Amino acid sequence: MEPSNIKVLIAEVIRRKGGYSNHPADRGGPTNMGITQAVARQQGYTGDMRSLPRESAEQIYRRLYWHAPRFYDVAKVAPKLAAELFDTGINMGTGRAAGFLQRALNALNRNQKDYDDLKIDRQLGPKSLGALNRLLLKRGKEGEDVLIKAVEALQGAHYLRLAEKQPTQEAFIYGWLKNRIGNLGDEQNAVD
Repeated sequence: MEPSNIKVLIAEVIRRKGGYSNHPADRGGPTNMGITQAVARQQGYTGDMRSLPRESAEQIYRRLYWHAPRFYDVAKVAPKLAAELFDTGINMGTGRAAGFLQRALNALNRNQKDYDDLKIDRQLGPKSLGALNRLLLKRGKEGEDVLIKAVEALQGAHYLRLAEKQPTQEAFIYGWLKNRIGNLGDEQNAVD
């Protein structure tokens, strides 16, 4: 069973991403509602990206960015963190989002006093979810908030490195930082 908040999270992403876009500096190429043409093709959509049905976009978000990376399991114990991982995964890949969480969990385990270090394999399996549960048992709601800050810090650092390495990406850095770092209020409130 999935939390009903995923519908709200998807609706907010689609609202924020808007309709069709094909910015020359966007490495994703043609997109609609934030879904790249490559992803749409991998999921069986063969039409013009301008005509991607909203229902198809919603199914892709649910399948690839919520279920496949197991963010729905995170939502069971840390709904705001799951919303952050969902958004991060959409923008920079679910593996990177999961890796950010694993790195943050390792940094917060007090030198393995609370739980063993995780292998940074960018997959949320039983060990990662167990570490998350142990951190939340020890730190409570505050632990979720600190994890969100850590994931956002890693995300922000990644965006800055990307813009430094590839100046064409400077076209997007302002919006990435404005809309993704510390600014998931609508989605996070939707999951409370």
